[in-house]
Amino acid sequence: MKRALVTGITGQDGSYLAELLLSKGYEVHGIIRRSSTFNTQRIDHIYQDPNDPKARLFLHHGDLSSTEWILSLIYSLAPDELYHLAAQSHVRVSFDVPEYTGDVTGLGTMRLLEAVRRSGCKTRFYQASSSEMFGSAPAPQNENTVFQPRSPYAAAKVYAYWMTRIYREGYGLHAANGILFNHESPRRGETFVTRKITRGVANILAGKENTLYLGNLESRRDWGYAPEYVEAMWQVVQQDTADDFVIGTGEAHSVKEFVEEAFSYAGLEWQKHVKISDRYFRPLEVDALIADTTKCRAELGWEAHIKFHDLVAIMVDADVEALGLKSPGRGKAILEEKIGSWNRWHNSVTRVAQALQGQASH
Repeated sequence: MKRALVTGITGQDGSYLAELLLSKGYEVHGIIRRSSTFNTQRIDHIYQDPNDPKARLFLHHGDLSSTEWILSLIYSLAPDELYHLAAQSHVRVSFDVPEYTGDVTGLGTMRLLEAVRRSGCKTRFYQASSSEMFGSAPAPQNENTVFQPRSPYAAAKVYAYWMTRIYREGYGLHAANGILFNHESPRRGETFVTRKITRGVANILAGKENTLYLGNLESRRDWGYAPEYVEAMWQVVQQDTADDFVIGTGEAHSVKEFVEEAFSYAGLEWQKHVKISDRYFRPLEVDALIADTTKCRAELGWEAHIKFHDLVAIMVDADVEALGLKSPGRGKAILEEKIGSWNRWHNSVTRVAQALQGQASH
């Protein structure tokens, strides 16, 4: 049985990745921060009592600020694969907490790589790199595009990207970068613009609020569906030779288009409800991020099946149903048609009834 260690397991990507790995028969270990409140809601449905002899999901309390703690964990687990997803990942917030962002998002990666090197384990390492690293570079962007970061978050990710390459080329680690463009789902954090929009639509339909405040509506992004992207992560790690891959849909839409699509799908007029607030603008904006997916399609055989309009329907349906309202329903039908059996719809989170039995489609 393969053993995987996942940082950021309670986040959007970490929770979907844990489900995918369990469905493939892995033993999965996740690092979670100590907290006075429960922060495991995205994985509660797959959590097992560690005393259960059949348990294959285990959580470890700790953080990425201590190299020695990380080294001790890797020594004790000797994971076959390590997926590093943890980060301070909110771009706008990174301007407010640049030091913390640099420590967690940048140096945290170096500490993990150094721990793997010092342990001597033959662990395959995956670094969750970000399209934000491209910044102001002309679109579309691919693996050879020069990074031009425009935020503390992006700069920290560039450091982490290069440390991953340095440990691969300098020490022979099987260490790969997945440069993922924006990927969303009903599990997206509520302060990220896509989820903020779909929750706003649901709240307006429920009569809980009437106005949605947003920032820059002109930024264009390549938006995909997160569960498909964790499948790409897994494929990156399975390559015989570690390499770096851009992952995206190859399509771009503006924030304004996302607003128009979400409100129209729910039968609302967005102009009556959306207002612009300067507080949501970044000190430096990134105009357009669009993935050139030539390499991932050719070498991984991966491409996105859920595109922009489908994604919006999925997210609106989930947030509407989460408030106890009847959704238009197209999102659920799309998932049943296009996504494998490991990924199932259940209100605002996806449950995987098959995960613990290892019944995913491969």
